Parts: sequence; structure tokens; C-alpha cells
Amino acid sequence: MAPMTRNRAGADGVPREVMATYYAQRASAGLIIAEAATPNAVGLTYPHIPAIYDPSHVAGWRRVTDAVRDAGGRMFLQLQHGGRVGHPDNSGLTPLAPSPVPLPDPIHTASGPQEPVVPREMTADEIRSTIADFAAAARRAVDAGFAGVEVHSANGYLLHQFLAKNTNRRTDAYGGPVAGRIRFTVDVVRAVAEAIGPERVGVRISPGLTVNGIEEGDTEAIYPDLVGTLAELGLAYLHIVHADPDSPLFQKIRAAWPGTLIANPVLSRAAVADGGGRREGERLLAAGADLIALGRPFLANPDLVDRLRTGAPLNPIRERYLMHTGEETGYTDYPVVTGQVT
Repeated sequence: MAPMTRNRAGADGVPREVMATYYAQRASAGLIIAEAATPNAVGLTYPHIPAIYDPSHVAGWRRVTDAVRDAGGRMFLQLQHGGRVGHPDNSGLTPLAPSPVPLPDPIHTASGPQEPVVPREMTADEIRSTIADFAAAARRAVDAGFAGVEVHSANGYLLHQFLAKNTNRRTDAYGGPVAGRIRFTVDVVRAVAEAIGPERVGVRISPGLTVNGIEEGDTEAIYPDLVGTLAELGLAYLHIVHADPDSPLFQKIRAAWPGTLIANPVLSRAAVADGGGRREGERLLAAGADLIALGRPFLANPDLVDRLRTGAPLNPIRERYLMHTGEETGYTDYPVVTGQVT
């Protein structure tokens, strides 16, 4: 089960009991990668995003992991720093980023859409402290009962901002050529691996994805170098977002990555409704992926694994309840084939 932001945490970032119910309902997934949790206060993206930098966050997540374990499941926690994808109305702080380049579009806040603010360029000390925050967050995740963590270097958030030319205009060791722009991701992942062991660490990437205003500029050059460097660390897995089995870059990444490769297929709404991503996943397995991460199909189908196995029809997704609501409706009230989930 792929990580998906659902905005059901408390205003303080503490996971709520309803989140324990939600994840336990989906414990039949081979691995649940929990939604993004921020490793520090300034990394917060949107309202009601969970965090993992305070003892109260650890206690909240422990309730979630206990519930999933009791239901026979296992979990990793995704660690995500928003970088420029943040707002003082959400975090109380000015966002930090590789360079002072704002988002091109409004950002959701508790009071509604707001114009983006210009982020503050990270100093060398702030880069070092942020790396340390990721490592500390990983240790807390293990304390909270997670089997490991996934470092989020995708989807236009902080680590991806360091990779991309349009958001990284630095001239120091963390900018410029590809070797400089991949340095922050590598340093974060290395610190996390040293903190909890590389066998507990995965990394998520999204080559070429333009979400959150990202324009990498030299995608074909970035990822072979990044993946080749990460491959030396002995990590648990590499997770590719919107993986295309026909893409030459996908094949280059597969060849450069010696370990477990998780592929997240591109799924239209029609594909989700018609088969839940099974056909697309099978194509990726045939192209060399080891595991398939499905997101949206799991939202409305807590028993997705059984439905895919038996060919049972899928529940439709109630789009209006996906995000930015703390309610149970459209979250924990989807039925399973044998009746209502509990």
C-alpha cells in the first residue's frame, strides 16, 4: 500500500485513533507505507499532517502500528519535509528550501487556499540540522513500532527540490551539477541508514514528475547517478512513483539498482475502477519490478488484496472525502466483500 496523505491527524501532528482503525483495516497489504510524516516543525506541508519529531507523535504512531501488527500487518513510515511546499498559516514558520523560489500555485491552509510565500534559502547549518532531524525521526519511527522508514525524495518536496534545476539555484556543494544536486538526498539517506540500519530504509523517487511546480531539467542525467550512489548503501528498497515499464529510464534504473525495486503504476480513474491496477502492476512485474505499490485502489477497498485475488468488484472512491477532513466518512466506512469492516 503506497503512502497517501489523508489529513486525519490532530492539529498538533499526533495520529488519531481513527488512523489506527484505517490502517488496521488494510493490514492485508504485504507492506503498508504510511502517509508522509514531517521530521521537524518547519517541514510541515498542509493542515492535519502527522509528524514524528515529538514524544507525543511517537505515542500516537505506536497506537497505529500496534493495531496493524495485531491485524497481521507490517508498516514503514514515510519521512517527508515539504521544503517550499509549506506556509506560515500551517506551520507558523517561513518554509525553508534549497533556493528562494516560491511555489507557482496557491497552497491549502486551515483557512483555505493562500498565495505561496517565498521560502528562505537553507544555510549550511540548516542543511546539517535538517539531515540530523531526518535521522532522529527515523529512530523515533522505530521506537513507534515501524519496521522501517521510506525517505521521500519525490513529488516536489524538499529532497526533490534539491534535485531539480528550477528549484535549486545554489552555487555551493549542494547545487550546480548533478553531483551537487543529488548530494542532499544522498546525505539524508546515509544519515538515516546509519541511524537505524540500511535494511530498514527505503527511498522514493519520481523521475520526470512535475507535481508541485518541479522542472528537473536533466532527468536522464539525475537518476542514474542518484540510484547508482544509493545502491552502494545496501538499502531495503527503491520506490519509483508513476513507473512506466516502457520507459528506457525505468530500465536504466532497474539495471542500476541491485536490490528490491517497488514500482507504483500510473493509474487513471478508469483503471482504478476497472481492475484496481492489477493489469498495470503485472506489466511492471514483467518489466523487472519486484513489488507493486498501489495507492488509490486501497482507499475505497480495505480488502483490496482479496478483491484482486478473487476478482470481486471494487468500491467506488468518494472523492470529496479524500483529504482535508478529519471525519470518518470516506475513510474508515468502506465495506468489505464479507460485510462492514471493523
